[in-house]
Amino acid sequence: MHKTTLEQWSLLEKVIELGSFAKAAEETHRSQSSVSYNLALLQERLGIALLVPEGRRAVLTPAGELLLTQVKPLLKAFAYVETRASTLRNGMRTRLDLVVDSIFPRSHLFAILRQFQQRYPQTQVHLTEAQENVALPAHTEADVMILPRRQDMTGRGEWLMNVDFIAVAHRDHPLFALNILNDETLAAWPLIRIAGSDSAQQSTSEAWTFSTIDAGIDAVMYQVGYGWLPEERIREQLEAGVLKTLPLGHGVRRATPLHLIVKKDLMPLDEQVETLLKLLTSAK
Repeated sequence: MHKTTLEQWSLLEKVIELGSFAKAAEETHRSQSSVSYNLALLQERLGIALLVPEGRRAVLTPAGELLLTQVKPLLKAFAYVETRASTLRNGMRTRLDLVVDSIFPRSHLFAILRQFQQRYPQTQVHLTEAQENVALPAHTEADVMILPRRQDMTGRGEWLMNVDFIAVAHRDHPLFALNILNDETLAAWPLIRIAGSDSAQQSTSEAWTFSTIDAGIDAVMYQVGYGWLPEERIREQLEAGVLKTLPLGHGVRRATPLHLIVKKDLMPLDEQVETLLKLLTSAK
């Protein structure tokens, strides 16, 4: 049996946070004598002083400061458990599965997830990043999906946004020394292709395929070849002049549509899914 209780430690935290026994009593809807008694009992059972008077305030002793610092994560975790229980009792969703294609702008994604977390701290989002145009196995079907090919997925969907790809190479790449850039001149250099994307189908270049966008960007940065890369993901390199747009006569830009898809079984939509959909559509 434990000598002390979380309630006693919580009262100690309140006294230090608010600066007095009276304010802690008011905050916790107790009498001041009840607060004093519980903290006296806490110190008695530990056998050490946690508080010392300093003027009209009670401050922590070095031992009290050390122990309260160690207890605070336990108090926070216990509060989380109680809140989670309340969430379960009220029927609120505790998990939301989200599949997002890797070309979706990450700055938008994490700004949206941060807003969602602030509104629903007890709902865990399980995010799976999918490669463009790579079919997902059936078991990965999620509550909400952002994918290029709506027709391949079950569920209700709508167009969300277009992601712009731009033809680029490193500023020191030999391509920029050529007077004319066309399919024939491009064919002499490897095209950096992201696995599952269609960017290589319109070029006669030899394609070097990379499994992730980040690896493809690095390959272009290290002058392995040129490629059509998501403009949002290479904005800093473009602004710094490290990557440059290829001066093509046509086809410099290509766009891939992304669709917002909701799991077919989710009807009616719960509050968390509706909120996430609103955040996603308002950010496009």
